[in-house]
Amino acid sequence: MPEGDTVWRTARRLHQVFAGEPLTRCDLRWPELSTLDFTGQRTLAVISRGKHLLHRLDSGWTIHSHLRMDGQWRIEKPNARANAQTRALLGTTEWTALGQRLGMLDVVHTADEHTLVGHLGPDVLGPDWNPRLAEQNLIAAATTIGAALLDQTNLAGVGTLYASESLFLEKLNPWTPAGELPAQRIAAIIDRAHRLLQANKDFAVQSTTGSRRHGETGYVHARNGQPCRRCGGTVRVAMIGPPTRERTMFYCPGCQGGLGPTDDGRPQQRLGSSGSTYRG
Repeated sequence: MPEGDTVWRTARRLHQVFAGEPLTRCDLRWPELSTLDFTGQRTLAVISRGKHLLHRLDSGWTIHSHLRMDGQWRIEKPNARANAQTRALLGTTEWTALGQRLGMLDVVHTADEHTLVGHLGPDVLGPDWNPRLAEQNLIAAATTIGAALLDQTNLAGVGTLYASESLFLEKLNPWTPAGELPAQRIAAIIDRAHRLLQANKDFAVQSTTGSRRHGETGYVHARNGQPCRRCGGTVRVAMIGPPTRERTMFYCPGCQGGLGPTDDGRPQQRLGSSGSTYRG
């Protein structure tokens, strides 16, 4: 699933293309939205809220989308055509944006955006960023620190990449109960995640190591079965979170306090090899 920095960058590009321009094409390929046509209406702004995108029009409507696992907005030439993966097409005289494989698509009054994103915690890359509130949310979370970081109601924009990398860099076991951690420890984790997302929001290639060379961009994320860059042990992956909402967590048992309770300790193959599994 795209992280908050990817969504932020998508919103910025869409805003550059659409802001102030009237729509010349509008095709929403989604149940209950397919008859809506906003052609002629001007874009006021396109912004991100955590992992959500809000495309605001001068008519008082907002087109809301969420990329989920593998969605994207592609900017194409003005005559670009929709295809089988297109869930939304918006165009101006200069550009066409294709919403491909979108996980969510909604249209609401701009004044009612809170019905879609009001449940989110402070946005790590947003103007509402409030590290103190994020800290309070994590301290109060009745779950592990790894699952709490991934819960968008606590803070919005952190996914498996930045949760895994932040906890590794802070040398903390992801399955540690959040409520057992001292406030200063929570604050350090939040600061780490914030700094990582800030450092990557302007780059297509995400890196937590300082290198953007292929194979050198991360410490643990997507590196299960490979040697830890710090201790030389084997990086592992295991599920974390409540039933039906489990997510993958990458970590190094040697650097982060041992095997997680959902990790059976069996040998794991490298990501991408036969039999390996990963859900972002």
